[in-house]
This record gives sequence, C-alpha cells and structure tokens, in this order.
Amino acid sequence: MTTSYGAAQAVYYRLLDQIKNAMNIAILNLSSPDKGFDQHGNAAELIERWISPSFSEAKFTPIYIAIGEPLPESPAEYDGYILSGSEKGVYDETAWMEPLKEFLNQVKAQQIPVFGICFGHQIMAEAFGGKAEKSDAGFIVGVHEYEEQGNSYTAHAMHQDQVVAVPEGATVVASASYCPVAALNYDFPARSVQFHPEFQKPLVEDAIEAFEGKILTDKEIEHARNTMQTGTVEPSLYADEIAEFFRQAKS
Repeated sequence: MTTSYGAAQAVYYRLLDQIKNAMNIAILNLSSPDKGFDQHGNAAELIERWISPSFSEAKFTPIYIAIGEPLPESPAEYDGYILSGSEKGVYDETAWMEPLKEFLNQVKAQQIPVFGICFGHQIMAEAFGGKAEKSDAGFIVGVHEYEEQGNSYTAHAMHQDQVVAVPEGATVVASASYCPVAALNYDFPARSVQFHPEFQKPLVEDAIEAFEGKILTDKEIEHARNTMQTGTVEPSLYADEIAEFFRQAKS
C-alpha cells in the first residue's frame, strides 16, 4: 500500500514538473509547399521531427506564413520561435516578408527566444540591421564542414544566399571555408545557423537529383554528390544545444 502510494506520488510530481517546464514553440514555416519533396514532410514537420526528441517538454505549433497564415498578434503568444528555411531570398518581394521583419523586432524587444535556420538565419540578420545577398560561392548543396569555437562538425547545406554583414550585437560563432557567417549568437535570446540541422540524407539526395540541369551547374552537381559520398552528418546535430537554448531563455 505504501509502495503504491509512493509510486503514484512520484508520477504526480513528475507530471507537475513537466507542466511547469512545458514550452509552446511556434515554428514559422517560410517555405511554400514543394510536391517534389512531400514524402519527406514540410519544413515545419522536418524541424519538429529533428528537435522534439531533445525537447520532449515542448509543444510545437506550425504557422504556415509563406502560404498566407497570419503571424501571431503578439510575440508573447508563444514561449519561443523557430524560423524555417525558404525558397525565397530576403531581397524578394512577398506579402509576408516585411511584416515578419517587424514581428522579429517585437520578438527582440520582448526578449522572446528565436532560432533561425538558413533563410531564417538571413531574415533575422536583415531584420536586426545586417545584410544577406546572393554569394559568389554559388549554390551550395551537400555535406560541408563547419568550425565552431575550436570544434568542427559536418552539416547539410542547401543555399545560395549568405549573410554578408553581421548585425550589431551579433557574434559569428561558426564558419566554413565557403561561408564566413555560418552561425550567429545575439546579445538577446536569438541564435541562427546557415546550414540545415533538420535535413536528413535522403532529402538532400533527392534535392540534388531534382536540381540537376535546373538550379545546379554540372560542376556543382558533381561537388554535391562527392560531399554526400564522403561526408556524414549526425541526425540530431544541434538539437540538444537549441533545446537547451530555449530552456535557458525561459529560466
């Protein structure tokens, strides 16, 4: 009887702890649907699949900004935000891009944590006073090596644009031979990366096939395929780190 009560009490307090630590994270999906990659999931689904094993106490809410869903009325509606990649560039004209920049500055003013991936990295830099543009390095797809604070790791990349001017209050924390500004930490609760920690190998391989003869040159295709053959990426890359970033911002 005592043992049963003690076990029930332990479950009760564990549930209380989970409720206390729960976070509601909005994933702002900035990509339009792509039927060629539907089998892998959309951008928000990929992000949730990547980070949720490291962030079990979080509830993830996708908001499909690129197809017309509105931004939250107030940043305070959520405990944090993750910005996805996009087929767009920061220089493109869309109905949602300028409102997103304004929203990001409200997020900054209210000190709500935000993490950006690829285009998310670029639009955050633009919103906070930096600049992103097409890079002379060309369209980069495949596995690439990054240096971060004395450590190196590999990650999947898929982009042509890069951050070329770092916003005031931001620090470059990772770089690659082709990409000087591969990750940024800000002096408020914000982080961003140029690569795609949420991408897995099958998606990138399918993208290379789809891009052949269209987006990528023959030389870029050959290089991309070589990197996929010689490089490996940890499936949970950066997930623990970003989950902890959100936890620390809440505490």
